[in-house]
Amino acid sequence: MALIWDATASEVALLLIAGFAGGAFGASIGALPAFVVTGIFTIAGEAANAFPASQEGVLAVAAAPEAASGITYGLAFGPVFGPHVSFAGGAAAAAYAAKHGGMPEPSDGDYHPAKDIAYALGTRVDVLAVGGAFGMLGVAIRRTSQFTLTLPIDPPAMGVIGSAVVARLVFGYPMVGSVRGSSLFDMGPFESGQKRTATDGGTATDGPSNYRLAVEPWLPHQYEWGNVAMIGLVAGIAGAFVGITTNSAVLAFGLSAASLLFLNLGVEKFPVTHHITLPAAFVAVMVTTPAGETSAALAGLSGPVALLLGGAAGIVGALLGEVVQRVFYAHSDTHFDPPAGSIILTTLTLGVLALLGVLPGIGNIPGTL
Repeated sequence: MALIWDATASEVALLLIAGFAGGAFGASIGALPAFVVTGIFTIAGEAANAFPASQEGVLAVAAAPEAASGITYGLAFGPVFGPHVSFAGGAAAAAYAAKHGGMPEPSDGDYHPAKDIAYALGTRVDVLAVGGAFGMLGVAIRRTSQFTLTLPIDPPAMGVIGSAVVARLVFGYPMVGSVRGSSLFDMGPFESGQKRTATDGGTATDGPSNYRLAVEPWLPHQYEWGNVAMIGLVAGIAGAFVGITTNSAVLAFGLSAASLLFLNLGVEKFPVTHHITLPAAFVAVMVTTPAGETSAALAGLSGPVALLLGGAAGIVGALLGEVVQRVFYAHSDTHFDPPAGSIILTTLTLGVLALLGVLPGIGNIPGTL
C-alpha cells in the first residue's frame, strides 16, 4: 500500500480501524457526550502529567505493591474509591435497604428496588453501616485474591462479585431466582411485557402494587446478542487503541467508567463498556510487548493486529457480560454486576494464556509477570 498522510501502510491501517471504532462509538453515545469524553480524557492525561505518583506515605501503602502508579491504584482501585469497596458496598446497602424501608416502594416499578444502584441512600446509620461492612469485605476479598492466593484474575472484580454473593446469602435473596421462561437465557417474558409478583428474598407478596417484570434485563437497550457483540467490537477496538497509544492497561476502563455519568443522568440507550475496554486494552498492551522482552509466543505484534485482537477480546467480554446478566441478574432481586463477572472470566482467560507462555504477562493480572 502506498504511503498516505506521511504514514506507513501499517500506520494507515491502524488509523482507519481506530477511526471506525471512534465513529461508531460517537454514534452510539451521541456527539455531545462523545465530546465530553474527550474532555475527560484531556483532564485525566494532564492531571497524570502534573501529579507524579507518590512513592511514600499512606498512598503508597494503600497502593502497594503498585505504588509506582499511586493515584490509580491507591485511589481509583484502592481501599476507599475502588469498585470492590465503594460500588460493592453501595450495592449491598441497597439490598439491605430494600428490606428495611430505605428504598422507594415498588408501586409502579418494573424492577426490584434492591437493583436501583443509582438511588442515593442518604444518611441512615444502619444503611451506612452495612455499606461500610461490605466495603471492608471488598478490601479483604481483593487483597486475598491478589496477594494470598495470587489468582490470575482482576482483583477488584473479584471483590465486586464476592460481595454480591455474600449480600444475597446474608440478606436472604435468591442466588439465581426462579426461571420465568424456557430457560435462564430466555428474554421472551421481558419482550412480551410479562409481569410477576415481586419477591423479597424468594417470598412472594400479594397485591397489584407489587408486580414487576417477569424477567429483568440488566440493560433493556443492551441485551440482544447481535447488538452486544457489535458494541463489543467497537468499544474493544477503541479500548485497545487507548491501551497501545498510552501504554496504559486501565485508562480505557476509566474512560468507560466515567462515561456512565450519562447513564446515571438518564441518557437513554447509553452503552456500558468497561467490561469490554478493559480486556481489550489488556490484550493490546500484552501483545505489543517487544519480543525481546518476553519469551511469549504472541509478542511484538503490530498495532493493527493489536486493535483487531482488542476487538475480539471486546466481543468476548461483551458476550460474557450478557451471559452473567441472564444467569445471575435477570431472574433474581439484587444487583449482581455483569461487567465484574465478565472481567473475572476474561482476565482469568488472559491470565491462563500468560501462564502457558502464549501471551506476555501483565502487572494487572496477579502472578503473570
